[in-house]
Amino acid sequence: MLWILYNLLFPIVFLFMLPKFISRMLKRGGYGQHFEQRVGRFGTQTKARLRARRRIWVHAVSVGEIYVALKFIKAWRAVHPDAFFALSTTTSTAHAIGLKEIDERDVLFYFPVDLPMIINKVLRIIDPVRIVLVEGEFWPNLIRLADKHGIPVSLINGRMSEKSHKGYRKLKALTADVLRRINPICVQGELDEQRMRSIGAPKANVHRMGTVKFDVAERDSTGEAVAREVTRKLHVPDDAVVLLGGSTWPGEEAALCELYETLRAKHANLFMIITPRHVERRDEVMACFAEKNLSYVRRSRIDDFNETTAPDLLFVDTTGELRNFYSVADIIFVGKSLTEHGGQNPIEPAMCGKAVVVGPNMENFPAIMPTFLDADAIRQVADAESLAAEVGRLVANADERTALGERAAKVVAGNRGVIERTVALLDAEWVDAPS
Repeated sequence: MLWILYNLLFPIVFLFMLPKFISRMLKRGGYGQHFEQRVGRFGTQTKARLRARRRIWVHAVSVGEIYVALKFIKAWRAVHPDAFFALSTTTSTAHAIGLKEIDERDVLFYFPVDLPMIINKVLRIIDPVRIVLVEGEFWPNLIRLADKHGIPVSLINGRMSEKSHKGYRKLKALTADVLRRINPICVQGELDEQRMRSIGAPKANVHRMGTVKFDVAERDSTGEAVAREVTRKLHVPDDAVVLLGGSTWPGEEAALCELYETLRAKHANLFMIITPRHVERRDEVMACFAEKNLSYVRRSRIDDFNETTAPDLLFVDTTGELRNFYSVADIIFVGKSLTEHGGQNPIEPAMCGKAVVVGPNMENFPAIMPTFLDADAIRQVADAESLAAEVGRLVANADERTALGERAAKVVAGNRGVIERTVALLDAEWVDAPS
Protein backbone atom coordinates (compact mmCIF):
# COMPACT_ATOMS: atom_id res chain seq x y z
CA MET A 1 0.00 0.00 0.00
CA LEU A 2 2.85 2.39 0.85
CA TRP A 3 4.49 1.84 -2.52
CA ILE A 4 1.19 2.39 -4.34
CA LEU A 5 0.71 5.65 -2.44
CA TYR A 6 4.26 6.80 -3.19
CA ASN A 7 3.89 6.06 -6.89
CA LEU A 8 0.59 7.89 -7.02
CA LEU A 9 1.89 10.97 -5.23
CA PHE A 10 5.34 11.22 -6.82
CA PRO A 11 4.10 12.18 -10.34
CA ILE A 12 1.95 14.92 -8.79
CA VAL A 13 4.91 16.30 -6.87
CA PHE A 14 7.10 16.06 -9.97
CA LEU A 15 4.58 18.03 -12.04
CA PHE A 16 4.35 20.59 -9.25
CA MET A 17 8.15 20.98 -9.34
CA LEU A 18 8.36 21.09 -13.15
CA PRO A 19 8.17 24.92 -13.35
CA LYS A 20 11.21 25.07 -11.04
CA PHE A 21 13.11 22.69 -13.33
CA ILE A 22 12.21 24.78 -16.37
CA SER A 23 13.33 27.94 -14.56
CA ARG A 24 16.68 26.31 -13.85
CA MET A 25 17.06 25.38 -17.51
CA LEU A 26 16.58 29.00 -18.49
CA LYS A 27 18.84 30.44 -15.78
CA ARG A 28 21.63 27.88 -15.81
CA GLY A 29 22.54 27.13 -19.36
CA GLY A 30 22.91 23.40 -19.88
CA TYR A 31 20.34 22.21 -17.36
CA GLY A 32 18.03 21.11 -20.17
CA GLN A 33 20.76 19.34 -22.13
CA HIS A 34 20.10 15.61 -22.41
CA PHE A 35 16.82 16.10 -20.58
CA GLU A 36 15.55 12.95 -22.30
CA GLN A 37 17.92 10.93 -20.10
CA ARG A 38 15.83 11.99 -17.09
CA VAL A 39 12.99 9.92 -18.52
CA GLY A 40 15.18 6.95 -19.37
CA ARG A 41 15.93 7.72 -23.00
CA PHE A 42 19.56 7.45 -24.13
CA GLY A 43 21.21 8.17 -27.43
CA THR A 44 22.33 5.22 -29.54
CA GLN A 45 26.00 5.58 -28.62
CA THR A 46 25.37 6.01 -24.88
CA LYS A 47 22.97 3.07 -24.80
CA ALA A 48 25.45 0.87 -26.65
CA ARG A 49 28.23 1.73 -24.21
CA LEU A 50 26.00 1.07 -21.19
CA ARG A 51 24.97 -2.32 -22.60
CA ALA A 52 28.47 -3.32 -23.71
CA ARG A 53 29.55 -4.46 -20.25
CA ARG A 54 28.25 -4.59 -16.70
CA ARG A 55 29.18 -1.63 -14.57
CA ILE A 56 28.95 -0.29 -11.04
CA TRP A 57 26.33 2.47 -11.10
CA VAL A 58 27.31 5.42 -8.87
CA HIS A 59 24.82 8.22 -8.30
CA ALA A 60 25.79 11.71 -7.06
CA VAL A 61 23.19 14.45 -7.08
CA SER A 62 25.25 17.65 -7.28
CA VAL A 63 28.70 19.24 -7.13
CA GLY A 64 29.79 18.16 -3.65
CA GLU A 65 28.58 14.61 -4.17
CA ILE A 66 30.13 14.16 -7.59
CA TYR A 67 33.59 14.92 -6.25
CA VAL A 68 33.02 12.22 -3.63
CA ALA A 69 31.81 9.85 -6.36
CA LEU A 70 34.85 10.52 -8.54
CA LYS A 71 37.14 9.97 -5.56
CA PHE A 72 35.41 6.67 -4.81
CA ILE A 73 35.69 5.52 -8.43
CA LYS A 74 39.40 6.32 -8.50
CA ALA A 75 40.01 4.55 -5.17
CA TRP A 76 37.98 1.48 -6.17
CA ARG A 77 39.78 1.24 -9.49
CA ALA A 78 43.15 1.41 -7.71
CA VAL A 79 42.17 -1.91 -6.09
CA HIS A 80 40.18 -3.28 -9.04
CA PRO A 81 41.78 -1.89 -12.23
CA ASP A 82 39.31 -3.63 -14.55
CA ALA A 83 36.16 -2.13 -13.00
CA PHE A 84 33.83 -0.03 -15.16
CA PHE A 85 31.36 2.59 -13.93
CA ALA A 86 28.16 4.34 -14.91
CA LEU A 87 28.00 7.73 -13.16
CA SER A 88 24.73 9.62 -12.87
CA THR A 89 24.06 13.09 -11.54
CA THR A 90 21.12 15.45 -11.27
CA THR A 91 22.41 19.01 -11.76
CA SER A 92 23.94 20.53 -14.87
CA THR A 93 26.88 21.91 -12.86
CA ALA A 94 27.76 18.46 -11.54
CA HIS A 95 27.31 17.03 -15.04
CA ALA A 96 29.81 19.56 -16.41
CA ILE A 97 32.33 18.52 -13.74
CA GLY A 98 31.69 14.88 -14.57
CA LEU A 99 32.37 15.47 -18.26
CA LYS A 100 35.68 17.08 -17.39
CA GLU A 101 36.86 14.55 -14.80
CA ILE A 102 35.37 11.17 -15.74
CA ASP A 103 37.57 8.35 -17.01
CA GLU A 104 37.06 7.55 -20.68
CA ARG A 105 36.07 3.99 -19.77
CA ASP A 106 33.05 5.21 -17.81
CA VAL A 107 29.66 6.58 -18.87
CA LEU A 108 28.06 9.77 -17.53
CA PHE A 109 24.32 10.44 -17.67
CA TYR A 110 21.50 12.30 -15.93
CA PHE A 111 19.62 10.48 -13.19
CA PRO A 112 16.16 9.29 -14.28
CA VAL A 113 12.86 10.21 -12.67
CA ASP A 114 12.06 7.76 -9.86
CA LEU A 115 9.01 6.13 -11.45
CA PRO A 116 8.77 2.32 -11.81
CA MET A 117 8.40 2.27 -15.59
CA ILE A 118 11.41 4.58 -16.07
CA ILE A 119 13.64 2.99 -13.43
CA ASN A 120 12.93 -0.53 -14.74
CA LYS A 121 13.87 0.60 -18.23
CA VAL A 122 17.16 2.12 -17.07
CA LEU A 123 18.01 -0.94 -14.97
CA ARG A 124 17.46 -3.15 -18.02
CA ILE A 125 19.80 -0.98 -20.10
CA ILE A 126 22.60 -0.67 -17.53
CA ASP A 127 22.19 -4.03 -15.77
CA PRO A 128 24.56 -2.81 -13.04
CA VAL A 129 26.69 -5.10 -10.92
CA ARG A 130 26.11 -2.82 -7.92
CA ILE A 131 24.60 0.56 -7.18
CA VAL A 132 26.43 3.06 -4.98
CA LEU A 133 24.51 6.10 -3.72
CA VAL A 134 26.38 9.14 -2.42
CA GLU A 135 25.41 10.95 0.81
CA GLY A 136 21.61 10.95 0.91
CA GLU A 137 20.00 9.86 -2.34
CA PHE A 138 17.26 7.53 -1.09
CA TRP A 139 15.18 7.08 -4.24
CA PRO A 140 12.57 4.47 -3.20
CA ASN A 141 11.80 2.92 -6.58
CA LEU A 142 15.43 2.70 -7.62
CA ILE A 143 16.32 0.94 -4.37
CA ARG A 144 13.26 -1.32 -4.29
CA LEU A 145 13.52 -2.40 -7.92
CA ALA A 146 17.27 -2.92 -7.72
CA ASP A 147 16.66 -5.17 -4.72
CA LYS A 148 13.94 -7.01 -6.65
CA HIS A 149 16.40 -7.64 -9.50
CA GLY A 150 19.09 -8.84 -7.09
CA ILE A 151 21.29 -5.77 -7.53
CA PRO A 152 22.98 -4.81 -4.24
CA VAL A 153 22.71 -1.16 -3.19
CA SER A 154 25.18 0.65 -0.90
CA LEU A 155 25.47 4.18 0.50
CA ILE A 156 28.79 5.99 0.94
CA ASN A 157 29.55 9.21 2.83
CA GLY A 158 25.97 9.15 4.12
CA ARG A 159 24.65 12.13 6.01
CA MET A 160 21.27 13.31 7.22
CA SER A 161 20.38 16.87 8.12
CA GLU A 162 17.95 17.70 10.90
CA LYS A 163 15.41 18.89 8.33
CA SER A 164 15.64 15.66 6.32
CA HIS A 165 15.44 13.59 9.48
CA LYS A 166 12.21 15.27 10.55
CA GLY A 167 10.70 14.60 7.14
CA TYR A 168 11.79 10.98 7.00
CA ARG A 169 10.46 10.30 10.50
CA LYS A 170 6.97 11.14 9.26
CA LEU A 171 7.41 8.46 6.60
CA LYS A 172 9.22 5.90 8.74
CA ALA A 173 7.22 2.95 7.44
CA LEU A 174 8.44 3.74 3.93
CA THR A 175 11.99 4.74 4.85
CA ALA A 176 12.48 1.61 6.96
CA ASP A 177 11.46 -0.55 4.01
CA VAL A 178 13.89 1.36 1.78
CA LEU A 179 16.84 1.42 4.19
CA ARG A 180 16.71 -2.30 4.96
CA ARG A 181 17.54 -2.87 1.29
CA ILE A 182 20.82 -0.83 1.51
CA ASN A 183 23.95 -2.53 2.81
CA PRO A 184 26.39 -1.25 3.84
CA ILE A 185 25.22 2.21 4.87
CA CYS A 186 28.43 4.18 5.39
CA VAL A 187 27.77 7.39 7.34
CA GLN A 188 29.92 10.36 8.26
CA GLY A 189 29.32 10.80 11.99
CA GLU A 190 27.58 9.69 15.15
CA LEU A 191 24.56 11.92 14.59
CA ASP A 192 24.11 10.59 11.06
CA GLU A 193 24.27 7.04 12.44
CA GLN A 194 21.64 7.79 15.09
CA ARG A 195 19.32 9.44 12.59
CA MET A 196 19.63 6.61 10.06
CA ARG A 197 18.83 4.00 12.69
CA SER A 198 15.93 6.03 14.08
CA ILE A 199 14.15 5.94 10.71
CA GLY A 200 14.60 2.22 10.20
CA ALA A 201 18.14 1.43 9.05
CA PRO A 202 19.20 -1.97 10.49
CA LYS A 203 21.88 -1.49 13.12
CA ALA A 204 24.14 -4.10 11.52
CA ASN A 205 24.07 -2.26 8.18
CA VAL A 206 25.20 1.15 9.46
CA HIS A 207 28.93 1.91 9.66
CA ARG A 208 30.36 5.19 10.94
CA MET A 209 33.33 6.02 8.70
CA GLY A 210 33.98 9.77 8.87
CA THR A 211 33.53 12.04 5.87
CA VAL A 212 35.10 11.46 2.47
CA LYS A 213 35.09 15.23 1.93
CA PHE A 214 38.38 15.42 3.83
CA ASP A 215 39.88 13.16 1.13
CA VAL A 216 38.24 15.05 -1.73
CA ALA A 217 39.85 18.35 -0.75
CA GLU A 218 42.90 18.81 -2.96
CA ARG A 219 44.87 21.88 -3.92
CA ASP A 220 45.46 22.96 -7.51
CA SER A 221 48.85 24.67 -7.75
CA THR A 222 48.24 25.82 -11.33
CA GLY A 223 44.84 27.32 -10.50
CA GLU A 224 46.23 28.98 -7.37
CA ALA A 225 48.96 30.61 -9.45
CA VAL A 226 46.29 32.03 -11.75
CA ALA A 227 44.40 33.41 -8.74
CA ARG A 228 47.55 35.09 -7.46
CA GLU A 229 48.16 36.60 -10.87
CA VAL A 230 44.62 38.04 -10.87
CA THR A 231 45.21 39.83 -7.56
CA ARG A 232 48.56 41.13 -8.78
CA LYS A 233 46.91 42.52 -11.91
CA LEU A 234 44.46 44.35 -9.67
CA HIS A 235 47.39 45.89 -7.73
CA VAL A 236 46.35 44.25 -4.45
CA PRO A 237 49.34 44.95 -2.14
CA ASP A 238 51.36 42.01 -0.86
CA ASP A 239 50.62 43.08 2.70
CA ALA A 240 46.87 43.37 2.14
CA VAL A 241 44.51 41.44 4.40
CA VAL A 242 42.16 39.66 2.00
CA LEU A 243 38.62 38.84 3.12
CA LEU A 244 36.81 36.34 0.91
CA GLY A 245 33.10 35.53 0.92
CA GLY A 246 32.80 32.07 -0.64
CA SER A 247 29.62 30.47 -2.05
CA THR A 248 27.51 33.36 -0.76
CA TRP A 249 23.73 33.41 -0.87
CA PRO A 250 21.20 36.29 -0.98
CA GLY A 251 21.67 38.65 1.96
CA GLU A 252 25.20 37.52 2.70
CA GLU A 253 26.82 39.81 0.14
CA ALA A 254 25.05 42.75 1.76
CA ALA A 255 26.29 41.73 5.22
CA LEU A 256 29.85 41.41 3.92
CA CYS A 257 29.70 44.76 2.12
CA GLU A 258 28.39 46.41 5.28
CA LEU A 259 31.18 45.09 7.50
CA TYR A 260 33.77 45.73 4.80
CA GLU A 261 32.74 49.35 4.55
CA THR A 262 33.06 49.74 8.33
CA LEU A 263 36.37 47.91 8.65
CA ARG A 264 38.01 49.72 5.75
CA ALA A 265 37.74 52.94 7.75
CA LYS A 266 40.12 51.39 10.31
CA HIS A 267 42.14 49.05 8.09
CA ALA A 268 43.06 50.65 4.79
CA ASN A 269 44.91 47.50 3.66
CA LEU A 270 41.75 45.37 3.66
CA PHE A 271 40.65 43.92 0.32
CA MET A 272 37.58 41.81 -0.40
CA ILE A 273 36.70 39.02 -2.83
CA ILE A 274 33.09 37.90 -3.32
CA THR A 275 32.17 34.59 -4.97
CA PRO A 276 28.43 33.83 -5.01
CA ARG A 277 27.24 30.24 -5.03
CA HIS A 278 25.16 30.83 -8.17
CA VAL A 279 26.77 32.97 -10.85
CA GLU A 280 23.40 33.74 -12.45
CA ARG A 281 22.79 36.09 -9.49
CA ARG A 282 25.50 38.39 -10.84
CA ASP A 283 23.17 41.37 -11.46
CA GLU A 284 21.75 41.15 -7.95
CA VAL A 285 25.23 40.94 -6.44
CA MET A 286 26.56 43.85 -8.50
CA ALA A 287 23.56 45.92 -7.44
CA CYS A 288 24.62 45.33 -3.85
CA PHE A 289 28.11 46.66 -4.63
CA ALA A 290 26.64 49.70 -6.34
CA GLU A 291 24.38 50.44 -3.38
CA LYS A 292 27.47 50.65 -1.15
CA ASN A 293 29.44 52.62 -3.77
CA LEU A 294 32.09 49.92 -3.87
CA SER A 295 34.27 49.75 -6.95
CA TYR A 296 34.81 46.25 -8.30
CA VAL A 297 36.25 44.24 -11.15
CA ARG A 298 34.57 41.15 -12.53
CA ARG A 299 36.82 38.11 -12.80
CA SER A 300 35.35 37.35 -16.22
CA ARG A 301 36.54 40.77 -17.46
CA ILE A 302 39.92 40.93 -15.76
CA ASP A 303 41.68 41.37 -19.10
CA ASP A 304 39.88 44.71 -19.55
CA PHE A 305 41.28 46.12 -16.30
CA ASN A 306 43.92 48.80 -16.90
CA GLU A 307 43.68 51.04 -13.84
CA THR A 308 46.73 51.93 -11.78
CA THR A 309 45.10 51.42 -8.36
CA ALA A 310 43.21 48.50 -6.88
CA PRO A 311 39.40 48.46 -6.82
CA ASP A 312 37.54 47.93 -3.55
CA LEU A 313 36.87 44.31 -4.38
CA LEU A 314 37.09 41.46 -6.87
CA PHE A 315 33.83 39.85 -7.98
CA VAL A 316 34.49 36.24 -9.03
CA ASP A 317 31.66 35.72 -11.52
CA THR A 318 33.12 32.53 -12.99
CA THR A 319 32.59 28.90 -12.00
CA GLY A 320 35.14 26.41 -10.72
CA GLU A 321 37.66 28.93 -9.38
CA LEU A 322 36.57 29.47 -5.78
CA ARG A 323 38.92 26.81 -4.40
CA ASN A 324 41.88 28.56 -6.01
CA PHE A 325 40.98 31.99 -4.67
CA TYR A 326 40.89 30.55 -1.15
CA SER A 327 44.68 30.38 -1.43
CA VAL A 328 45.05 34.17 -1.79
CA ALA A 329 42.71 35.00 1.11
CA ASP A 330 43.52 35.52 4.78
CA ILE A 331 40.00 35.35 6.23
CA ILE A 332 37.23 33.31 4.61
CA PHE A 333 33.50 33.46 5.28
CA VAL A 334 31.72 30.29 4.14
CA GLY A 335 28.32 31.08 2.67
CA LYS A 336 24.80 29.71 3.02
CA SER A 337 25.36 29.84 6.76
CA LEU A 338 24.25 33.35 7.75
CA THR A 339 21.03 34.19 5.90
CA GLU A 340 20.29 30.68 4.62
CA HIS A 341 20.34 27.22 6.16
CA GLY A 342 22.62 24.28 5.44
CA GLY A 343 26.03 25.81 4.94
CA GLN A 344 28.67 25.21 2.30
CA ASN A 345 31.74 23.01 2.69
CA PRO A 346 34.31 24.52 5.12
CA ILE A 347 36.98 21.89 4.39
CA GLU A 348 38.53 23.45 1.27
CA PRO A 349 39.31 26.83 2.86
CA ALA A 350 40.54 25.03 5.98
CA MET A 351 42.79 22.86 3.82
CA CYS A 352 44.48 26.05 2.60
CA GLY A 353 45.35 26.95 6.20
CA LYS A 354 43.07 29.97 6.33
CA ALA A 355 41.07 31.56 9.14
CA VAL A 356 37.53 30.32 8.46
CA VAL A 357 34.35 31.92 9.79
CA VAL A 358 30.82 30.52 9.38
CA GLY A 359 27.35 31.60 10.41
CA PRO A 360 25.00 29.68 12.72
CA ASN A 361 23.40 27.52 10.02
CA MET A 362 25.76 24.66 9.18
CA GLU A 363 23.22 21.83 9.38
CA ASN A 364 24.59 20.08 6.30
CA PHE A 365 27.83 19.29 8.11
CA PRO A 366 26.90 17.67 11.44
CA ALA A 367 29.95 15.39 11.35
CA ILE A 368 32.41 18.05 10.23
CA MET A 369 31.60 21.09 12.35
CA PRO A 370 32.20 19.45 15.77
CA THR A 371 35.59 18.27 14.54
CA PHE A 372 36.65 21.83 13.71
CA LEU A 373 35.00 23.42 16.74
CA ASP A 374 36.53 20.95 19.19
CA ALA A 375 39.97 21.80 17.79
CA ASP A 376 39.28 25.56 17.88
CA ALA A 377 39.95 25.47 14.15
CA ILE A 378 36.95 27.49 12.96
CA ARG A 379 34.90 30.42 14.22
CA GLN A 380 31.12 30.19 14.23
CA VAL A 381 29.06 33.35 14.75
CA ALA A 382 25.40 33.92 15.54
CA ASP A 383 24.44 36.79 13.24
CA ALA A 384 25.67 39.60 10.98
CA GLU A 385 26.69 41.76 13.93
CA SER A 386 28.85 39.05 15.49
CA LEU A 387 30.25 38.22 12.03
CA ALA A 388 31.46 41.82 11.73
CA ALA A 389 32.98 41.68 15.21
CA GLU A 390 34.79 38.39 14.57
CA VAL A 391 36.13 39.46 11.19
CA GLY A 392 37.26 42.73 12.77
CA ARG A 393 39.21 40.85 15.43
CA LEU A 394 40.90 38.64 12.86
CA VAL A 395 41.77 41.57 10.60
CA ALA A 396 43.44 43.31 13.54
CA ASN A 397 45.32 40.25 14.80
CA ALA A 398 47.60 38.53 12.28
CA ASP A 399 48.92 36.01 14.81
CA GLU A 400 45.41 34.90 15.74
CA ARG A 401 44.26 34.34 12.19
CA THR A 402 47.50 32.51 11.33
CA ALA A 403 47.15 30.17 14.32
CA LEU A 404 43.47 29.57 13.49
CA GLY A 405 44.39 28.66 9.93
CA GLU A 406 47.17 26.33 11.02
CA ARG A 407 44.79 24.45 13.31
CA ALA A 408 42.27 24.19 10.47
CA ALA A 409 44.84 22.68 8.09
CA LYS A 410 45.89 20.24 10.80
CA VAL A 411 42.28 19.05 11.22
CA VAL A 412 41.99 18.37 7.50
CA ALA A 413 45.26 16.47 7.36
CA GLY A 414 44.37 14.40 10.41
CA ASN A 415 41.01 13.26 9.07
CA ARG A 416 42.01 11.92 5.66
CA GLY A 417 41.85 8.23 4.73
CA VAL A 418 38.07 7.72 4.87
CA ILE A 419 37.81 6.80 1.20
CA GLU A 420 40.33 3.97 1.59
CA ARG A 421 38.45 2.61 4.62
CA THR A 422 35.17 2.84 2.71
CA VAL A 423 36.58 0.94 -0.26
CA ALA A 424 37.95 -1.73 2.08
CA LEU A 425 34.56 -2.15 3.76
CA LEU A 426 32.67 -2.41 0.47
CA ASP A 427 35.32 -4.76 -0.89
CA ALA A 428 34.77 -7.06 2.08
CA GLU A 429 30.98 -6.88 1.66
CA TRP A 430 31.09 -7.36 -2.11
CA VAL A 431 32.48 -10.88 -2.19
CA ASP A 432 31.78 -11.20 -5.89
CA ALA A 433 32.76 -7.68 -6.87
CA PRO A 434 34.44 -7.25 -10.27
CA SER A 435 38.24 -7.32 -10.16
